[in-house]
Amino acid sequence: MGIRAFLLSLLVCLAVAAPVRAEEPLKRVTFLPQWSPQAQFAGYYVAYKKGIYRKYGIEVDILAGGAHRPSSEYLANGNADFVTLWLSSALQSRSGGIKLVNIGQVVQRSALLLVTKKTSGITRPRDMDGRKVGLWGGDFEIQPKAFFRKQKINVTIVPQSFSVNLFLRGGVDVASAMWYNEYHTILNSGVNPEELTVFFFHELGLNFPEDGIYTLEETLRRDPDLACAFVKASLEGWLYAFSHPEEAVDIVLEYAAAARVPANRVHQRWMLAKMKELILPKAGDEGTVGVLKQSDFMLVGRELKDAGLIRDIPPFETFYQGCVQHGSK
Repeated sequence: MGIRAFLLSLLVCLAVAAPVRAEEPLKRVTFLPQWSPQAQFAGYYVAYKKGIYRKYGIEVDILAGGAHRPSSEYLANGNADFVTLWLSSALQSRSGGIKLVNIGQVVQRSALLLVTKKTSGITRPRDMDGRKVGLWGGDFEIQPKAFFRKQKINVTIVPQSFSVNLFLRGGVDVASAMWYNEYHTILNSGVNPEELTVFFFHELGLNFPEDGIYTLEETLRRDPDLACAFVKASLEGWLYAFSHPEEAVDIVLEYAAAARVPANRVHQRWMLAKMKELILPKAGDEGTVGVLKQSDFMLVGRELKDAGLIRDIPPFETFYQGCVQHGSK
């Protein structure tokens, strides 16, 4: 099945699943993406602007995310009903006592990568041994450190900011980047793709699914229909965004401007295109939109436990309460 046919079939399924709301009052909820407004969250903004949430009986207040608003904390203290989190973040929050559950796994593949210039002579992982590698902190360093450990590579770790200047100026041999963000910034600086070597973690046995939709166990128990309506409306918003990319970018830029976040159309267009590749299934894997695979869950759980970041891996059936039911092994 091609992507166009797949999108059409999924839209039909979501439309059938959409509840008919005649005179029922809308249920008001608050949603917090884990970072500032950008095309990484286009589907949610589109679902609001196009009235999709209202079609599902929900009035959504979307907060502007960022470092000043940690998603897991806002969820735990009741300031948000639904949030997005990386799977690795969510498992650590759950281990720390926050009774959150995954109700929809939106981003299926890790966008985190390591990038180096071909002039560095690094063409394979082994060549990184003894070199300077820029890493972000927190969840961003889990995959690289696990990778170095598995490959028995000793590197000099250099703290990296969210600017790519250190890499461009030769301060590090290898830099961390998100495919939909910093990698494009490097290209926009005048570096050609042919001049770079890229190592994607999802191709190196360390695929950590990223943005998922989370809520508290109590919220799900109290109103499971509301939780599932939010997930299905959000997925419909994503499908609309992928089918109408220029309109979606317009909406993203509107949200970014309201939050006073610098943004430009070219970069947001790139980001949306990459989000499409990260969210929609690859050929031969067509039943996974919105679904957390148990194999991915166990991989991330084992790596976090091996790194001492969680005590135990929670039961998959407890952690994942998915609203989109497809095969998830």
